[in-house]
Amino acid sequence: MNINRIFLIVLDGVGVGELPDAARYGDSGSNSIGNTAQKLEDGLHLPVFERLGLGKLTKIKGVSADVSTGIYGKMIERSAGKDTTTGHWEMSGIILEQPFPVYPNGFPEPIIAEFIKQTGRGVIGNKVASGTVIIDELGAKHLQTGDLIVYTSADSVFQIAAHEDIVSNEELYRYCEIARRILTGGHAVGRVIARPFTGKPGAFYRTAGRKDFSLEPIGPTVLDRVKAAGLTVYGVGKIEDIFCNRGLTDSNHTHNNQETLEFVSHLIKQDFKGLVFANCIDFDMVYGHRNDYLGYAQALQEVDRWLDNNLKNLREGDLIIITGDHGCDPTTPSTDHSREYTPLLITGPNLPEGIDLGIRNTFADIAASICYWFGLEPLPVGEEFASLIK
Repeated sequence: MNINRIFLIVLDGVGVGELPDAARYGDSGSNSIGNTAQKLEDGLHLPVFERLGLGKLTKIKGVSADVSTGIYGKMIERSAGKDTTTGHWEMSGIILEQPFPVYPNGFPEPIIAEFIKQTGRGVIGNKVASGTVIIDELGAKHLQTGDLIVYTSADSVFQIAAHEDIVSNEELYRYCEIARRILTGGHAVGRVIARPFTGKPGAFYRTAGRKDFSLEPIGPTVLDRVKAAGLTVYGVGKIEDIFCNRGLTDSNHTHNNQETLEFVSHLIKQDFKGLVFANCIDFDMVYGHRNDYLGYAQALQEVDRWLDNNLKNLREGDLIIITGDHGCDPTTPSTDHSREYTPLLITGPNLPEGIDLGIRNTFADIAASICYWFGLEPLPVGEEFASLIK
């Protein structure tokens, strides 16, 4: 099979059922898609996903398991953790044996003191919190004092919220870079995140200026391999942040699912050979963390419609791979990520039908398969499934 272009689309926070070790993470019973469908009177209407085999992966109300003509499987996250950086790194070929550090009681005083010293601003918050809740709680005080709102979550993140009238986005990004330099060694969190907001007390809202400052990948990735071979590697959405721009030939930092999918539609019509790595953030950021299962369901159906409109534009030698980086079940009491299997759905012109890729033991099988399709040197981890599609 001669593959020229691969469109790897990550539905951020979309899982298909609890992993065997979910209880260790407090995620027993999580099933982002299945539980969402169960909450709806008529279930989910996902005709394209249904044909691709989504219904084969978990029980989904409204989605049949009997009509699939696709190439499908589901994947186990082998790395420790359940955050964005870990999931994306693993599907690119890096498995973490130790999870990134988390701070359920806030960050240690020496970290905060050094951050205050280098930024010249005070800090309020320093606790686990929902991003929307903490700006409602502390936004007015921030406006009065200019102190930065620092908070974390169950994930390995150091988040800094500031009102755009007090701190410009550029200044906020500079503070994040300071935090990124401070948070090293045993305190090397997965991401430092800028969280700008605006509005007035009682009506604060976050803006589109979010920016993630991740650690640089600790080993070779499939992006590095594809770029080194002289092929295009296009990051869409927050991919450039997750990989610190490494391994990319170009990028577009889209801010939501609609922008991301519209840009992938644009790239489908362009001439290039290589990889498009795209992240659809809304499942996680807008719906999962806010336990908005109705919005989550609508977003799934919007992606289904996008597939219906765009699959016909694929060329011979094109592949679309749809997966997730972790779960973010919007129906459970938790507002955090969930430790789940992620879907593995593959489609493209003239591919064989009805291939069950089974349960993959690591997300890194995606990286291994991309290397196989492009004839590149294998990475140290992952087992390719590309040779099963023939």
